[in-house]
Amino acid sequence: MGIGGISIWQLLIILVIVLLLFGGTKRIKNLGSDLANTIKSFRKTLDEEDDKK
Repeated sequence: MGIGGISIWQLLIILVIVLLLFGGTKRIKNLGSDLANTIKSFRKTLDEEDDKK
């Protein structure tokens, strides 16, 4: 058991809900698009390196 009979998983779920309610969606969306752009750039660089060989 965690604090006052609340487990750590229940606290994490509450934290996620609070983040979504108070503007966390914009940050999550930006984080997702930044991650996608990084992965695309990484793959493009790998493809360019393969073409050079």
